[in-house]
This record gives sequence, C-alpha cells and structure tokens, in this order.
Amino acid sequence: MAWCSRPGPAPPWPAGPRGTRTQRTATPRLRLATAQASTTLASATVSPITLAPTSTAPAIQLPVPALLPEDAYADTPEVVVGRITIPALGIDEALQQGMTLTAINRGPSHWPGTAGPGQLGNMVVAGHRTTFSRPFRYLDQLQPGDHVTYTTEAGSFTYAVTSTAIVSPEAVDIADQTVGYTSTLFACHPPGSAAQRIVTRLQLLDGAGQPVVAPALALTPVTVPRG
Repeated sequence: MAWCSRPGPAPPWPAGPRGTRTQRTATPRLRLATAQASTTLASATVSPITLAPTSTAPAIQLPVPALLPEDAYADTPEVVVGRITIPALGIDEALQQGMTLTAINRGPSHWPGTAGPGQLGNMVVAGHRTTFSRPFRYLDQLQPGDHVTYTTEAGSFTYAVTSTAIVSPEAVDIADQTVGYTSTLFACHPPGSAAQRIVTRLQLLDGAGQPVVAPALALTPVTVPRG
C-alpha cells in the first residue's frame, strides 16, 4: 500500500502475502510488483487486461494500475486531476496524481493507471489521516450511502459508500480492477500508525441516484499484464 508519512526512510512496497478483505471480485488478479521510481508514475509500460466477450457483448479492456516506486519520496511532478468532495466529512480538496508520499503529502491522490472518475474499473485514491491536510482522518466515520464526488473537466461523478474494511499493508488487491464502476479510498490505520490500512469501497451513481449497472461480460482473462 502507499506509505504513511512518518520520520525516517520509508520502506518499499510490501511483498508479503495478500491480506483479506470483506468483498472479493471475480476480476483477474494483478501482480503489482515494485519498480524503479519515476517522475511520471502514470507511464507504466503495461497492457490492459482483456476480458473475453460473451455472445451478446464485445471484449472490453480494464485499466492497469501503474507500477509503484520503491522510493516513497521520489520526485513527483504536481498534477491535479480534479477535486474530491466528501460532504459527510467536510472534505473539498484538489485531487492529486501519484502514489509517492511526495504526491500524497499534497492531498488526496489518485493511483495512476487505475480507473478515472466515472470510468469502468476501480478508481483508487490514497490520503493521510494525521499529517499535512489529513483529509482521510475520519474515513472510519463514513456510512453506507454517504456520497463522494470527483469533479474533473469531464464533469462531476458521484459515488456512494458501500463498505469499509481494515486490511493488512500487504493487501495490494485493493487496487484490483473491476468490471463495474467503483472507487476505493484508503489510508493508514489506526490514525498515527502504519500497522494496517482502512479501505472504503464506493459505487458510481447515475443522475437518479441509482447504482450504475456494470456491463454483462464473461470474466475469463485473455491477457494478463506483467510489469
């Protein structure tokens, strides 16, 4: 998982066994190995996952999360992709881009390569709980049905909270991409500690406030990327 801000050198991305979570998807598993730090995190040289078509629907490609840098403090250009608002927590902040502490220290930050706002897949966003603007300090207080809105040049996209779980730092599967319109918020847990991660799952809503239905596709992986 992304690193929590604390004194001393930051450790690399954990490479141990995956943790558990309350909800699991049928999408292909992603192996998110560590990679050398890059000033442009979104330019991972990987190919999208392709899912086989059914007799009534074409094949579709899912996003692929960018490989993660070993250096938590790698130089990361400031890229603002939009805004994130969470009315229940009083949050209205710029949405940054990047999974280094350099990026996350600026505010809530989008995991490069995961789905964008309103797109098919799983949009993943990290934030601090006790340092800098501490946007996700009260993430544990979100309730099912609470709204999270991402606003970009393409428009505003509102998601509803569906669940919250506590996982181990090794649970990299929170970035798995889904054949659905979902988003994931995560931060270190408990506040002030990097022992675990708190993970909140979201579902995209349509203009009528109803969940956006995922396309009906077979979940047989045709190609699985390797970093």
